[in-house]
Amino acid sequence: MKKGTHPTYDLNTKATCACGAVFMIGSTMPEIKMEICSQCHPFYTGNEKVMDTAGRVDRFNKRKAATVKAKK
Repeated sequence: MKKGTHPTYDLNTKATCACGAVFMIGSTMPEIKMEICSQCHPFYTGNEKVMDTAGRVDRFNKRKAATVKAKK
C-alpha cells in the first residue's frame, strides 16, 4: 500500500456544539464545530413539537382508524 494516502486518525478531537457542549471524539479532523448535538436536539431532550398544518395529523389518524375498523 502507498504511504501517506490515508489521513491520520486522532482520538482526541474536540467537538463543540453551538449550545456550548464539548465532546472529545475520534476523527480525522483536528476540531469539529456543529450546530446541534444530543444535549440540545429536541428529539433527545423531549421538547419535540409536532407541527400540525391544516389538521393533517388528525386526518391521518381518522383514516387509520377507519381502515382498522373496516378490517374487523
